[in-house]
Amino acid sequence: MKVDAGLGHNLKTIPETVKSLEAAGYDGIRTAEMNHDPFFPLLLAAEHSERLELATSIAVAFARSPMNLANIGHDLNAYSEGRFTLGLGSQIKPHITKRFSMQWGSPALQMKELVLAMRAIWDNWYTGEPLQFVGKHYTHTLMTPAFTPENKEFGAPRVILAAVGPKMTEVAGEVADGMIIHPFSTMPYIESVTMPAIEKGLAAAGKSRDGFELSYSCFVVTGRDEAEFAASKKAAQERIAFYGSTPAYRGVLESIGCGELQEELNAMSKQGRWQEMGTLVTDDMLNEFGVMGEPSDIAPQMLERYGSFVDRTSATFPVSDETQRREIIQALRAG
Repeated sequence: MKVDAGLGHNLKTIPETVKSLEAAGYDGIRTAEMNHDPFFPLLLAAEHSERLELATSIAVAFARSPMNLANIGHDLNAYSEGRFTLGLGSQIKPHITKRFSMQWGSPALQMKELVLAMRAIWDNWYTGEPLQFVGKHYTHTLMTPAFTPENKEFGAPRVILAAVGPKMTEVAGEVADGMIIHPFSTMPYIESVTMPAIEKGLAAAGKSRDGFELSYSCFVVTGRDEAEFAASKKAAQERIAFYGSTPAYRGVLESIGCGELQEELNAMSKQGRWQEMGTLVTDDMLNEFGVMGEPSDIAPQMLERYGSFVDRTSATFPVSDETQRREIIQALRAG
């Protein structure tokens, strides 16, 4: 496995943070689109690192147009000299329509079109193919030399998609270079839904699993003492409850016999009872969504459960010192 670290959004501290993460031995760093832009930190990360792979995990696709994303992806990949991966996710309808004030259609079809539209734009820039993309959701038929980037040496970035449901997962297999398995996943769900859908998408595109990168960062509950362990557990419970309140994710809960919990969590979320929701996530459920134990036990547990299919993961949980952190990174890589 390759091992990534999450990168915060404090632009003033990113240069030193990136240098320390590179020195610690991480393969890559990733940003998430939460309460800050996911791209600005990676521009600084590219400037202050030499080998770290850079990725959004994720940027909200439907908050932007294919042309906008094509430009951002090109610029970051060119500046980082080929180290950038554009990780995209759909988000859910209320966020797209009410938070971003954008249109929501058929998300799997729209995502497929968005990726294909970006690739059509990049083909125009890098190989001179006429820009003639006409779809249901996106149309791109105009490009002039004045709007074509000049620094084309490193080409287009890799594109990966985050997915939970089978339709979006199939799209990832068909049109993307890899997929981020959502943290809100269980092994029964991955085995019965995720992997078959990926294979179906790959087959539709005439591709094999070779070169298709699977990234998965399970929930990790650990700590250097009881207080840290308790805080880690509480955070995991609340995050699992947050995801579990989403109707579209009910199938994941059903995979471990907890489907009825989705409606209860959804009702509590509408009442703003966010912290209380976490108390409904039991230890048995935590063990379905990830691993728990001492910091030194985490890597062996992750490798035993996920090592056969995961290509990269995250390892930013608390450790006793940097020596232990390097040992964990090395263990995950060797696995």
